[in-house]
Amino acid sequence: MASAQAHARLMTVPGIGIWTAAETLQRANGDPDAVSVGDYHLANHIGHFFSGRARSTDEQMLEHLAPYAGQRHRVCKLAFLAGARAPRFGPRLAPNDHRSR
Repeated sequence: MASAQAHARLMTVPGIGIWTAAETLQRANGDPDAVSVGDYHLANHIGHFFSGRARSTDEQMLEHLAPYAGQRHRVCKLAFLAGARAPRFGPRLAPNDHRSR
């Protein structure tokens, strides 16, 4: 089944959205173009890789991936292999040492 047709069929199942459909097609069909739109971190990592900005939206991520239409999922995988990671801004934990001395 073609990827577009499989995506449309998956989206008809209640509870399956665009992210789940893309993740399923990546693994089950080996779809090289299925981008996980809606992923919590993916847009930030890809946006940082291509533009250097710490935060990006799904729309900005898709703009960066547009020249690679047909191979966008593979480009994301290659970016991660090349070290694409957005900066972290969360609080840091300084664990207390509770061992007896």
